Amino acid sequence: MGRKEQKAHDKRRSLIQLLTAIISNAYIIGFIEGKIFQGGTKAFCVPGLNCYACPGALGSCPIGSLQAVLGTRDKSFSFYITGYLIAVGAAGGRFVCGWLCPFGYLQDLLYKIPLFRDRKMRRLPGEQIIEKLRYVLLVVFVILIPLFAVDFLGQGSPAFCSYICPSGTASGILLMIGNEGLRSAVGWLFAWKFFILAAVIVLSIILYRPFCRYICPLGAVYGLFNPVALYRFSIDEQKCTKCKACQTACKLDIPTYATPNSSACIRCGDCIAACPHNAIVHGTQMFKTRDASQSGSDCPS
Repeated sequence: MGRKEQKAHDKRRSLIQLLTAIISNAYIIGFIEGKIFQGGTKAFCVPGLNCYACPGALGSCPIGSLQAVLGTRDKSFSFYITGYLIAVGAAGGRFVCGWLCPFGYLQDLLYKIPLFRDRKMRRLPGEQIIEKLRYVLLVVFVILIPLFAVDFLGQGSPAFCSYICPSGTASGILLMIGNEGLRSAVGWLFAWKFFILAAVIVLSIILYRPFCRYICPLGAVYGLFNPVALYRFSIDEQKCTKCKACQTACKLDIPTYATPNSSACIRCGDCIAACPHNAIVHGTQMFKTRDASQSGSDCPS
């Protein structure tokens, strides 16, 4: 694809991200009054990371919901949330991260800010080690602490939401704007989480999606499904010249030609739009291409 097609792709993805963010946080009264929506839709999860405490949130975050169930005294497993994560991951892997996650969209917007243009980074030193942090956070803060760090009532703590999640901090700031009681109750924990949010915001300007790369446990779950998801990438070896145009276009610096289904890939499609040989096959086309090549190999020469 050329530059025109690339721009059209970027506009299409940005529009879908914007609409998803608006639909997920459409409770306008919550922003005005500083209150959390408590309607029936809160019993259902949205696919991306979208804090339950956001004043406009109409649904629940899968990670927050999972912690809530694991930390409940009478329950230690949720078939709904586990099944939901498996179903979404099996359908598209990290497609949700690239197209449907409001916090991912916020990072995309921050990266477009024309500051430090000459200092934009492709990756951090030691990235192969640092990117494993999201799996550590998933196991320790999302699963183990809610299960075993319980109070005298037997209730566990939603540790990731309480101590780390910058999306929750942003939601807390929005709540405090319209809630004087919350503003007066701010303490050291909020200061710590505000520091994390500020660090993510600053880093997002010079490095593409640092939260998704190193911190997000939801992305860690979905990433495990990238190689086996219904929607996945493959490389047409007959067309691919290993020119690395896909890696150059990828803001995560993934060599798509070599690892088309990397767990870090958010399925944004930039590599597909940039490939000059149309060598990256994706979605149902992958299965059609495979079927066509198999049927062609059976034909007599």
